[in-house]
Amino acid sequence: MKFFVDTAEVDAIRELNELGMVDGVTTNPSLILKSGRDILEVTKEICDIVEGPVSAEVVALEADQMIEEGRKLAKIAPNIAVKVPLTWDGLKACKVLSGEGNMVNVTLCFSANQALLAAKAGATFISPFIGRLDDINLDGMELIADIRQIYDNYGFETQILAASIRTVNHAHQSAMIGADVMTAPPDVIKKMAAHPLTDKGLETFLKDWEKTGQKIL
Repeated sequence: MKFFVDTAEVDAIRELNELGMVDGVTTNPSLILKSGRDILEVTKEICDIVEGPVSAEVVALEADQMIEEGRKLAKIAPNIAVKVPLTWDGLKACKVLSGEGNMVNVTLCFSANQALLAAKAGATFISPFIGRLDDINLDGMELIADIRQIYDNYGFETQILAASIRTVNHAHQSAMIGADVMTAPPDVIKKMAAHPLTDKGLETFLKDWEKTGQKIL
């Protein structure tokens, strides 16, 4: 499973990348706002750090403008994935941009039908939003499972990018279902390493080691 980091904070990306935990990065207008940086500048810096795909999102609503913005974003670096919304105009933009050889991440997916359309339009990634479905009392994991089955049924090469991941359980369940990629905030990825039994075991080991009176260094 590929790990994408859902942030535009360069220091957080660099820290996780040094551990080999970053296969790509996803950004969106909200994350760019949070970073306080210029979109072209910060995206270029991220692309210089990370070898894998870096999603940069268009903000236009009409296909022609999406395509123009997508082409400009794609010029930032060879590893840019142009991010477009799952609207009819977004699908039009996806078809054109992917046909020109660009990676395209179709975002804000909330149904299997939407995911099917994105695959037909040539999307490199489809981003179903797990957390936002959970917010309205729907099971985001059912959507991941439905898309996985449909894509496997017909051999679509579009990668399922589990997005809006908010908990370590989301990460675990996405991996069990077979999402190709998950994108999560840095703190969620770090929390995946935590377990109370690990902490308890380490505490016991250290107490026993102290009793030996020995040192390694």
